[in-house]
Amino acid sequence: MMNRTLLRSILSLAALTLTVASTAMAADTYKVDPVHSSAQFRIRHLGVSNVTGHFTEFSGEVTLDAADATKNAVQMEIKTASIDTDNEARDKHLESADFFNVEKFPAMTFKSTSFKKSGDATFDVKGDFTLLGVTKPVTVSVEQVGTGKDKDGNALVGFETTFTIKRSDYGMTKMVGASLIGDEVKITVAVECGKK
Repeated sequence: MMNRTLLRSILSLAALTLTVASTAMAADTYKVDPVHSSAQFRIRHLGVSNVTGHFTEFSGEVTLDAADATKNAVQMEIKTASIDTDNEARDKHLESADFFNVEKFPAMTFKSTSFKKSGDATFDVKGDFTLLGVTKPVTVSVEQVGTGKDKDGNALVGFETTFTIKRSDYGMTKMVGASLIGDEVKITVAVECGKK
């Protein structure tokens, strides 16, 4: 019969090994670096051209599990008052209650509800997109652009996605029409994230 002290030692070693392995495989959290990221949009104007713009203030986190993509997660917040279309008068109008109503709704958000690997470097991400206080489920295709390290040796990872929403679905109905401003808005988010 095995010595009880030896048995306890073996069990303790096994428990320690499992703990170390579990820690090594734990998900990593990355913070969005706004300096090397962008949040852009494009919308049809008068049915003849596309007007583009971007937001200058946003933040977010990405959780990555190398062993199990279904444990990945992402959340983003964009400050609506940071809209910039290179035209001050237009930006003021977009900030008003006709459009983003920034005083009442200072942010739009996305929070993932599921992650699924769809290719070597792509994921199908489902989540809740909130604009003007209205939350709708959306599915976006996300590409992992690359990985690397910054000048201090900290881990970096980059992602990009482009998806389309209908602004009227969120109650933004001002001037919707083929001859005015389009209903569909194409959104492109490209982020570089550093490990926390």
